[in-house]
Amino acid sequence: MKFGKTIVAATVAVMMSTSAMAQNIAVIAGSIEDGFFNLIKKGVDDATLMVEANGGTVNYLRTPNYDNFGPDLVTLINQAVAQGVDGIAIPVWVPDAQVPALKAAAEQGIVIMQYNAGQDVKDDLGAINYFGSDEYVAGVAGGKYLAEKGAKHILCHIQVPGAVNLETRCKGVTDGASEAGAKVTTLRVPANLDGDVTGTAESIKAELIGDQSIDAIINLAAWASDASANAVGQIGGKQMIGTFDMSPAVLERIAEGQQTMAIDQQPYLQGFLATSMLFAHLKFGTEIATDPVLTGPAIVDASNIESALEGVKLGAR
Repeated sequence: MKFGKTIVAATVAVMMSTSAMAQNIAVIAGSIEDGFFNLIKKGVDDATLMVEANGGTVNYLRTPNYDNFGPDLVTLINQAVAQGVDGIAIPVWVPDAQVPALKAAAEQGIVIMQYNAGQDVKDDLGAINYFGSDEYVAGVAGGKYLAEKGAKHILCHIQVPGAVNLETRCKGVTDGASEAGAKVTTLRVPANLDGDVTGTAESIKAELIGDQSIDAIINLAAWASDASANAVGQIGGKQMIGTFDMSPAVLERIAEGQQTMAIDQQPYLQGFLATSMLFAHLKFGTEIATDPVLTGPAIVDASNIESALEGVKLGAR
């Protein structure tokens, strides 16, 4: 009888130990050179406070750049698996490379949460949710907005050709503009220009000089609209400028009337929700009934610039 009680007590102790085990997660993100992901990280950092308060850990992993994007993402996925994480939160930008690696991780019992990109492959991965913008819907909204503001020929600049979220954005811009009677030309530049404002400005300037019917530009990253502003300024042009995502420089130009608009997808919320909800699912078994959870798009222009600026001051927009 005494031996039996010892076994029961040991079993209970093991069960308590298992339920109290820390849940460790990895959040995989874009390039360390990409300022957009500083806003994602702000959300991840804030969510990490909750994770750590409940005994878990968060490892934030970023690619060095976008030159070897697919293989670099696979390396980070494999690194997270080797570290023995319980869950991975990740955008899926390069499905051909990422999906097999993520499926292999899932087969080992690792829970996948998606954010920012790759909504279309969520079911293939068995990911538990998606936090982000619908890239196509956002593109349609941007193309339609510029066309309704008077644009007849829009240049859509893709800084990382082949990245599924960026290609989808330009497809949406094309369809939205077309519905409103405007034309779209897509400019794909080499990926090694990503983050290179000077080089990108030269590429955009060449397009504007070569086709003077272009009266609007839409960029797919905030830094790239800095390049467009430089290009337009250098040729003394009057092209409207729009961009996906925001930065202090973008918002300053909108406030000063030098840029028409920005499409916000609220990256802070993407990082915060993907991290906190993945951990909560692992730790407490919770789930959100809404799937996907869309954080955008929202158009920021002269009509609502002040509220956006307040979020920037706090480092979250």
